[in-house]
Amino acid sequence: MAVIKLTADNFEQEVMQSDKPVLIDFYADWCGPCKMMGPVVEEISNEVSDAKVCKINIDEQMELAQKYGVMSIPTFIVIRNGQTAAKQIGAVPKSALLNLLK
Repeated sequence: MAVIKLTADNFEQEVMQSDKPVLIDFYADWCGPCKMMGPVVEEISNEVSDAKVCKINIDEQMELAQKYGVMSIPTFIVIRNGQTAAKQIGAVPKSALLNLLK
C-alpha cells in the first residue's frame, strides 16, 4: 500500500477511524534525517498489510504536529484505536519502526 499523505482534512478518517494501527512519519522537506528515512518508510508501506503508513509534513500541518507534541523530526508515532501506542524520535533502523507496529 502506498504511503498516505495526511492533512487536517483526512486525519480523522485515515487515522482515528482506522481499524488498523497507523504509523505516522512527521517530517519536513528540508530535514536531512527525514530524507534518509523516506525510502525506509516507503519500504515498510509496501511490506506491511496489517497497518497503514502515513506521512505528515510539519510545515504544512503545524496543528497536527503540535497536537502530538512533535518537537524534533523525524518523529514516528503509532496510533491504535485512536490512541498513541508508541513514539520514536530520530532516524532509526527499519527494524525499530517495524517493532513499533507490534
